[in-house]
Amino acid sequence: MDYSDTLEFLFSRLPMYQRIGPAAYKDNLDNTILLDDFYSNPHRKFKTIHVAGTNGKGSVSHMLAAILQASGYKTGLYTSPHLKDFRERIRINGEMISTEEVVNWVEKYRISNEMWNIEPSFFELTVAMAFDYFAKEQVDVAVVEVGLGGRLDSTNVITPEISIITNIGLDHTALLGNSLEKIALEKAGIIKAGVPVVIGTTQSETKKIFEEVAALKLAPLFFADKEYAVVYGLADMEGNQLLSVNKNESRLYNQLKLDLKGTYQQLNLPAVLKTVDLLRDMGWEIVDEDLLRGLANARKMTGLMGRWQVLGYNPLLVCDTAHNAEGMKEVVRQMKQTPSEKLHIVLGLVKDKDPEKLLALLPNDAEYYFVRAAIPRALEEKELARLATGFGLTGLAYSSVLKAFDTARSRAGKNDMVFVGGSTFVVAEIL
Repeated sequence: MDYSDTLEFLFSRLPMYQRIGPAAYKDNLDNTILLDDFYSNPHRKFKTIHVAGTNGKGSVSHMLAAILQASGYKTGLYTSPHLKDFRERIRINGEMISTEEVVNWVEKYRISNEMWNIEPSFFELTVAMAFDYFAKEQVDVAVVEVGLGGRLDSTNVITPEISIITNIGLDHTALLGNSLEKIALEKAGIIKAGVPVVIGTTQSETKKIFEEVAALKLAPLFFADKEYAVVYGLADMEGNQLLSVNKNESRLYNQLKLDLKGTYQQLNLPAVLKTVDLLRDMGWEIVDEDLLRGLANARKMTGLMGRWQVLGYNPLLVCDTAHNAEGMKEVVRQMKQTPSEKLHIVLGLVKDKDPEKLLALLPNDAEYYFVRAAIPRALEEKELARLATGFGLTGLAYSSVLKAFDTARSRAGKNDMVFVGGSTFVVAEIL
């Protein structure tokens, strides 16, 4: 069994939400608990930080991992989905799990499962692999990103040092609920008894829910954006952000450097800084020098991709994995702030994401290249083009993402911008 055979088993033999959608979702933790017990509860052998939210949880996870690495802690990082390589999901100090480790782990699982007869989903098995690997490698701490929701997510067997919920938006409504309040209650499921919880964005619809759940669990509750605010931002010659940050309305940093280029990262930063505050209060050794070094090199240290990632210049080529209304609003805002003579957008969506909500946000003065990613969940490109015309968005449908991207790049002038997005899977195909 080689690496390609292993991936074939993981991607094709196990139910995978990223490919088939809600049919792969498990509404209980039964398999997760069985797997965790079999591997001798590996999550109890290292400390964790748990990160949930509709948008920004991946970025917050990577920033925290970079800070912890810079501070000298051996740091595991579990995130999803991957863009280019399955191994992106499981890292230690920025290094992906090896192909040999993945092959050997899956092979041993398959042999053992002849006796267990567990039928896990792709995500359930991946979480078990990550936790077992982190325990084996004796990490000091693992930053663990929730896959979907919180209460019933496979990662929710951990009792972390701190729980983080970045924000709440209307995403995965078929599974999590059709209101911000219902979704907040699902994500609040990661709040544990006595464990501090950081909320990244205060929202009137969800604030009371977090307060009630935290009170029931006797969990100290902090709204990060009530303490921290990014009040000014510039960009250096390399496109890194130089941010002025206030804490309780007093200047804390004049030019905090962040190598994640999306301006929406300014909304994620307060949760990161408040979490570091709490870790310091618990005795973690994180000095300012290491915090600043971690943020200045977060992308380099952790391998984060697909967040306002610049792929080239003349024309400017950018991709972003924003795939719901809240995320797309921020991306469109940055598009409008980015100088270009003409905007070209390579766009693909998935069927279960309420495409009309995203289309309503997009600029109608761009030239569109409608595509379908190579997964069953993807919205057919001609149907996407038809829906888009109702919002004044015009362009042609293309049979492949790469063909559309190559066409857009060839048509764009040197002062134009080509943006690729709408779906994680569209971005994955051009990286």
